[in-house]
Amino acid sequence: MGHDTVGRFLDVAPKVRSALDEGRAVVALESTIITHGMPHPQNVATAREVEAVVRDNGAVPATIAVIAGRIKIGLTDEELDWLGTATGVMKLSRADLPYAVASKRHGATTVAATMICAHLAGIGVFATGGIGGVHQGVENTMDISADLDELARTPVAVICAGAKAILDLPRTLEYLETRGVPVVGYRTDEFPAFWSRASGLPVPVRLDSPAAIADLIRTKDALNLTGGILIANPVPDIDEIPAPEMKGFIERAIAEAARRGVTGKAVTPFLLSFLFESTGGRSLATNIALIKNNAALAARLAASLKQDTPAG
Repeated sequence: MGHDTVGRFLDVAPKVRSALDEGRAVVALESTIITHGMPHPQNVATAREVEAVVRDNGAVPATIAVIAGRIKIGLTDEELDWLGTATGVMKLSRADLPYAVASKRHGATTVAATMICAHLAGIGVFATGGIGGVHQGVENTMDISADLDELARTPVAVICAGAKAILDLPRTLEYLETRGVPVVGYRTDEFPAFWSRASGLPVPVRLDSPAAIADLIRTKDALNLTGGILIANPVPDIDEIPAPEMKGFIERAIAEAARRGVTGKAVTPFLLSFLFESTGGRSLATNIALIKNNAALAARLAASLKQDTPAG
């Protein structure tokens, strides 16, 4: 990536640019949580709290969004406030990103688009809530999130609380294996199910420290293996909604989406909104807790990757 690319499409915030130039740890953060994932004012408050968690754990946060066609790597307070109430903001994945930039639109980045933009800026660690995946009924709809293919092609480490439990988790893990994406359970033997700590599905690899994950990433890079890595970090015990309880809420949400004919990109926002109402707000509280938990681990991983000496 040349500086001409950065200058042409990217606006890197001064604090982020300084950290990158000085070789300090930086963590990318997505923006769909602000525009499509939470109601106002929780969205802006959470975004600020997540950035603070990154700082408290030794890294510089870089929230990513597209504003008037410019890819913003790090948002100002004014930009974050504006994004929290803005209307007509596109939800950007790989297919939408070039159009939003070329047509000078506003857009919030999904996991896939955030990975692309982070890599363009030279950021290798990204914290999110949960990745997209293979949707229920994929045999009829072929609905598979672009996040999975992005993990297979873009060299960014993604820390998440698993995939959202509204998805087909067994097929999501199978697809990641097929595409050669390393999936690491952080201090867990089971793949987490976003709101719940366990899904009943084993993770291929368990690692118990940021240093060990950093060593895996270094080794993968040394072997010239392309693509990213997925680190699955369970929501803290105190904040989870247990899987058996969550299953009933999810089944009702999926049935309601089918009854109303909700399809495509509208499915996930609808299901999240329905779950917020049916759980009395508990799903949102858990969502906020797991994002902060992931941001803390991402910052520690980013700092560990900046250390010259691999763990023994």
